Amino acid sequence: MVYANPIEEGWATGVNYDNLAVPYYLSPEKVESDYAPVRFDREIKLFRRFCKQGPVLDVGCSTGAFLFQLKHRFPGSYNVLGVDVAGPALDYAESKGVPVLRESFLTKSFGNQKFAAVTFWAVLEHLAEPRRFLAKAIEVIEPGGLCFVLVPNFCSLAARILGGKYRYIFPQHINYFTASTLNSLAASAGLRIQHACSTHFNPIVIWQDWKGTGEFVPDAARGALLKQTTAYKTNALLKPIKFGLSVVEHILGRLNLADNLVLVLCKP
Repeated sequence: MVYANPIEEGWATGVNYDNLAVPYYLSPEKVESDYAPVRFDREIKLFRRFCKQGPVLDVGCSTGAFLFQLKHRFPGSYNVLGVDVAGPALDYAESKGVPVLRESFLTKSFGNQKFAAVTFWAVLEHLAEPRRFLAKAIEVIEPGGLCFVLVPNFCSLAARILGGKYRYIFPQHINYFTASTLNSLAASAGLRIQHACSTHFNPIVIWQDWKGTGEFVPDAARGALLKQTTAYKTNALLKPIKFGLSVVEHILGRLNLADNLVLVLCKP
């Protein structure tokens, strides 16, 4: 297991995410891309495959984009709720009509409230105690309910090619999962693996990092890249290229070499 030690207290407590809100999470490029219809296509396709309806809790919801897409694409199917500690990002979520809780998921008492699904989209890598979060998820998931997890893949093709230039090694990321360590974490928390896969592939990131110096990629540059790739996804003229990339992504996924790891977990 690869992890950061020691951990800066502000990342462990979540305080630092308030400071990140304006330069990154609320940057025009990031918000525009998060709320673009194509942004959560893979996640929503997977989510809909396993969960057709019911109450959904998104842990680490940030600006609420995933819940917004779920709510508006499938009206009446889901009751959505987000939880996070980043105040400014949650302000934006509420402005888009996404209901949120402004406190730590671990300390929040949900009483008898249960959810059909709890999601952790790119969250566990930020947490000092990810097992406690999964254990808490078990408490609030209804019997037979689901937990969705997505994290960067530390054995991805990008990580293997780039080594120390891999941009996703940075202070906010405390844990670096492989398929085996993520599976072990889920099992140790008491969740049963219903589906596992590797997904996403962005050759632009590999090319930029390969040319770079390995220094931290500034927030502005990350936001600009997200906007650029979102524009490519919505450009009809690039359909042949997108098809080719989808084939490559499929092959990498079968080999567990795509950019992210995904688990669909079931409460026993």
